Amino acid sequence: MSNANGNGVSDKGRMDEAAAADEQELARLVAEADTGGRQPVDRFTKIILFVVPLAWALFQLWYASPFPFQFRFGVFNATEARAIHLAFAVFLVFLAYPAWKGSPRHRVPWVDWLLAFLAAASAAYLYIFQAELSRRPGLPTTTDVVVAVAGVLFLLEAARRSLGVALPIVGIVFITYAFVGPYLPGLMAHPGASLNRAATQYWLTTEGVFGVALGVSTAFVFLFVLFGSLLEKAGAGNYFIKVAFALLGHFRGGPAKAAVLGSGATGLISGSSVANVVTTGTFTIPLMKRVGYSPVKAGAIEVSASVNGQIMPPVMGAAAFLIAEYVGISYAEVVRHAIIPALLTYISLFYVVDIEARKAGLKGLPREKHRSALMSIALFGMTVAGIIIFSAAVYWGLGWTRTLFGSAASWGVIIGSFLIYLVLIAFRSRFPDLEADDPARMAEKLPDTLEVAPGGIHYLLPVFILVWCLMVEELSPGLSAFYGTCALMFLVLTQRPLIALFRRQGRLLGELQTGFADLLDGLVTGSRNMIGIAIATAAAGIVVGTVSLTGIGLVLTEIVIAVSAGNLLIMLLMAALICMVLGLGMPTTANYVVVATLIAPVIVEVATLNGLAVALVSVHLFVFYFGLMADVTPPVGLASFAASAISRADPVKTGVQAFRYEMRTAILPFIFIYNQQLLLIGVENPIQLIAVLVASLVGMLTFVSVTQQIFITRSRIWETAILLVACVMLFVPGIFMDRISPAYVDVPVEELNERVAAAPVDGFIRIEVAGMDLGGNDYTRLVQLPLGAPGDGPARLSAAGVQITEFAGQAQILNVRFRTQAEQLGLAAGQTVSRVLVPNTARPPKELIYLPGFLLIGIVAALQWRRRSWDQPGRDKRAPAAA
Repeated sequence: MSNANGNGVSDKGRMDEAAAADEQELARLVAEADTGGRQPVDRFTKIILFVVPLAWALFQLWYASPFPFQFRFGVFNATEARAIHLAFAVFLVFLAYPAWKGSPRHRVPWVDWLLAFLAAASAAYLYIFQAELSRRPGLPTTTDVVVAVAGVLFLLEAARRSLGVALPIVGIVFITYAFVGPYLPGLMAHPGASLNRAATQYWLTTEGVFGVALGVSTAFVFLFVLFGSLLEKAGAGNYFIKVAFALLGHFRGGPAKAAVLGSGATGLISGSSVANVVTTGTFTIPLMKRVGYSPVKAGAIEVSASVNGQIMPPVMGAAAFLIAEYVGISYAEVVRHAIIPALLTYISLFYVVDIEARKAGLKGLPREKHRSALMSIALFGMTVAGIIIFSAAVYWGLGWTRTLFGSAASWGVIIGSFLIYLVLIAFRSRFPDLEADDPARMAEKLPDTLEVAPGGIHYLLPVFILVWCLMVEELSPGLSAFYGTCALMFLVLTQRPLIALFRRQGRLLGELQTGFADLLDGLVTGSRNMIGIAIATAAAGIVVGTVSLTGIGLVLTEIVIAVSAGNLLIMLLMAALICMVLGLGMPTTANYVVVATLIAPVIVEVATLNGLAVALVSVHLFVFYFGLMADVTPPVGLASFAASAISRADPVKTGVQAFRYEMRTAILPFIFIYNQQLLLIGVENPIQLIAVLVASLVGMLTFVSVTQQIFITRSRIWETAILLVACVMLFVPGIFMDRISPAYVDVPVEELNERVAAAPVDGFIRIEVAGMDLGGNDYTRLVQLPLGAPGDGPARLSAAGVQITEFAGQAQILNVRFRTQAEQLGLAAGQTVSRVLVPNTARPPKELIYLPGFLLIGIVAALQWRRRSWDQPGRDKRAPAAA
């Protein structure tokens, strides 16, 4: 059978040309979204676009390191570092991102050169003249105002070029609101701001652009993005994808399951949904189509997997550090709270793709080597055990250095890490290098797990060092990322020559030069990947500045309360919709800053006024999750557009299908609010932890069956209703047990300090406070105040940010520290503690509600099991004729 057309061009040739065109389009899409779409051809501009990002990376490494304080040289305070950080970012935006679609891509117009220098000078103004500005706070000169106005305009244009029109429009609306307040009616009215006041707020202080969000980007986010870029340059991205396909590709719908695992692994280090889609989707989407998934579903599965990578610790799309800063808890606590929901989303996504494979009757890809099921299970167990043994060996191998080396423990850790690295490289050198296979070649035969898995085992060492510094040593995120990045830089530089040395191949100098080139390229790429994040966090500062300048947060609270009539569930649905709308076209970081500033306080206010004591971290995770949904939903879902470019499907249909898959993720934030055990809040012992994990997992998988209308067989309407009730029992058992016995009981207010002292480590105390608002209306508010380390009552309350005095049988709040969880939960000086609530020890465990939930699922399973042979998806629904 001929495969040539009349013009002598083969079908394979046309397919190769189409694939090349697709790759070029994807490269353009990623460049315009992450690194800038301009690729100049002249030597001078190329050098500038190489040297400036490299200088930015080196500056950030120096700033995060302990060296400035050790050598007493090059010490920058937070404001100076933020100014330099933003100066690099805006300079690179105007050089790397064209102004319009028709703007030249192969050269930089002189106008963009001028804008780049002026924008950088405006940002660096705070660094250059910080001493002068600090001597005249609130009294800007004409030059200060001109620079501030110009800086805001440059920033908005930089955001438009690098992020699209959504964030600049939001910024312009909020700036306009700051000036037109006196002319607005009713609740929206406010005194307004003068130009001098606005210039000071937005640009000349740390209340606006140079605020907390840009500070987090400067201190933490940059190095984590740089770490991810270097890990990708080292070859870890290709390694993750190969391992995922080797492990899962042969199962039913294997490429889709490999996409989930590969995207999850890439999401561990990636800060961009779009980059995650393209990195893994280039391989996974064509293979999903090849085994039978429709283009829309193949793209939607990749979108769901990649967007969920943004909720996967440790990076969480760079938002983990922002959440820690805004909530006022450590980074390790954020990871602890977020890990179980993230795992649930990925496990349930495996179930989604398996159901889709069942519907279409799909199979997996052929394996290169066939093994029995028992051997496969044994190999999987050995792989998991090997990772555990490796982690334990590194942990104990590094852990004993303190005892052995004492004050020289740092050198002991360095030497120990180096020896472990040499052992891993020696082991890795025995296996062939992993080539970047194309999807067509991988579809013929899957790689063998035993050959692929050892090919990148050394990539785990820098990741382990990073996590060890964060979670075990409890160093700051910035310092931990510095040590992890240094280890990874050493790996990129030396892995090639060391592998050649162990293989006795020679060419050591050439391999070292290649490693050095990879290192420089990784540093430059990491800096260019940070451009959009730095601009996003800076531009989001405009919203933060307007909120504190005008008090619009209180206005928004009043509006939401009025529209929802004080109903918490309606308010949460409104908040979810607002988060998705505000997130349209925004990157993860800017999205979170905006919704955390505007919506999180509203949820806390309505919840506490409705008698629901919520943990602040659960509220911030709520808005973060729903802000991410904007990456999926049409018409602006960037991840859906990237996936559709690969699958050649309609982007709107891809986005709609991806949102259907993401319904399982969308249900989790509501559970955070009503059942905080999912965030490991209130879990007191291992048995309770296991019960929560099992119930949550079964509940999530059952909910997927509800949304997909398939359990063991196709579900009938009444079966779906029963399964939905079971889901509620497993997700929020407390709402059922509360009908039987209250969760908390009142104790005398005089016992407040005693109860606080008796609370467990990292526990909570629930108190109801009464006060009077500015309108003279009395109110009560129920709050759940977090308590940290053990101590006496007053000390623990003070550590939580509040001072309470007892007098004549009453307790009154004397002081609440600024930017503490107590302040964010609505506590204020002058309020009276009207009630103290403690857990009801006589109440039966709410986990007992799990039992009827499991029973309902079992009943439906038994009913469907009877018709499993003929009522499967893809078959005729008619029952077999009676004998």
